[in-house]
Formats: sequence, C-alpha cells, structure tokens
Amino acid sequence: MKLSAIHHIAIIVSDYELSKDFYVNKMRFDIIRENYREARNDWKLDLRCGDVELEIFGEPDPPKRVSHPEACGLRHLAFRVDSVEETVKELEALGIACEPVRTDDFTGKKMTFFADPDGLPLELHE
Repeated sequence: MKLSAIHHIAIIVSDYELSKDFYVNKMRFDIIRENYREARNDWKLDLRCGDVELEIFGEPDPPKRVSHPEACGLRHLAFRVDSVEETVKELEALGIACEPVRTDDFTGKKMTFFADPDGLPLELHE
C-alpha cells in the first residue's frame, strides 16, 4: 500500500457563516465549492490550502469539542508559513489572538498557536 498525500481534512463548525468568514476572508483560503445539503440540513464548504482540501461542515448544534484535558483524536492543524512573526502580525491585525512565538524543541523552527471560532487549535510553523 502506498498513501501518497493527504487529500483533505474535515472540520465540523457550530456557526457556518462565522467560520466561512474566518477561513475564507481572514485565513484567505480559496473556495473550491460550496453546497447546501438539504437532506442533512447542513452546509459543506471545500477550501484550497496548498495541495490539501479543507472541508468545512456547518452542522446544526454539533457537540462541543473536548479540549482540556485533550482527548484522543485530532490534536491541531498546523500550517507552514515563511515567517511566523509576519503571519502573527497579519492575524492580530484581523483581531485573531496568537500565543507567544516560540521555537519547536525538535525542529528548531519558530511556531505559535491560535484558534478558529470554535476553539480548534491551529498552529503556524516555519
């Protein structure tokens, strides 16, 4: 078996319009397609992030994410950037708070965390 790449990552959000604004207007991901799924009463938004698709599912009343203590499963999404510090400035100008920039103990690269509207941890990594 050969798995060649990650095709997509799916995220369930509690407020579709708020999350669409965050990922499209603030994070600047390009929309591939957007569909209302009447049978499921939800929205599905496919976004482009480099070679990976990010699927946003706007579900009515999803259960809250377990975060502290962290539960098994997806811990966070990490995005590669050229400059963590420059990206932090851009995010903070949009009103998105970031943790202090630090150096990854294993890679020696700069990194930081911030969160999407539902509190999903997102990482910037050089």
